[in-house]
Amino acid sequence: MARNKTYLYGKNSVTERLKADPKSIRQVFIQDNFNAPQIIDLIKSKKIPLKTLNESSLLKVKKADRLQGIVAETDSYQYIPLEKMLRKGLDEQLSLVFLDSLNDPHNLGSIMRTAACFSKFGLVIPEHGSCSVNDTVIHVASGGENFVPVSMVTNMTNALLKAKTAGYWVVGTVVEGGENINRLSLPFPLCLVLGTEGKGIRYGIHKHLDLKTTLPMKGVQLSLNVAMAFAIFAHEISRQKGG
Repeated sequence: MARNKTYLYGKNSVTERLKADPKSIRQVFIQDNFNAPQIIDLIKSKKIPLKTLNESSLLKVKKADRLQGIVAETDSYQYIPLEKMLRKGLDEQLSLVFLDSLNDPHNLGSIMRTAACFSKFGLVIPEHGSCSVNDTVIHVASGGENFVPVSMVTNMTNALLKAKTAGYWVVGTVVEGGENINRLSLPFPLCLVLGTEGKGIRYGIHKHLDLKTTLPMKGVQLSLNVAMAFAIFAHEISRQKGG
């Protein structure tokens, strides 16, 4: 991110950051009618500067819907280098999720939140042609950003090749023609590649897949939102890993 700070807003997002990484919070702003004494006590216990503002002044700090009366100014989101992510994945048995050209911050935030809920996932996103981990992503993640490492890479194909060299299997998700995820014995350590809704995985990445998998749908053949699809894949990956 170009700037050196970001803003969390909403009770869940701010509370989870207070618990997980309070040192990253520079100051907290609350609306003058904010009524959540447990959150205020937590802020004070961490010795974080606290400022009370009226509604219009709070919206000047962060213009967004549903602020819930609280905004935290924090250090900018910290990505981890790919090489560190690959080592971390092997050491901690993380499954890595490569998100190819994901442009909707709400989808990225939902994926991050789901990854945190199932645990033992890391995300890899491209620097170009994709949204970054911005304020909206962090808000939708509702604290998930504290538990899911993210790498941003300049070239997704090269990143996948490095993962394969490190010993990862690369499994791509396709709308049709792949092996049924319910019948596929997934290989680990695993890199799961998710493409954009409609376009799918780009050809340059597609040709490096070791396996292809598809979600079976017996109903109307409507494509699933990528965040919804990931939730199903995350469940199956966690089930097969035994946790």
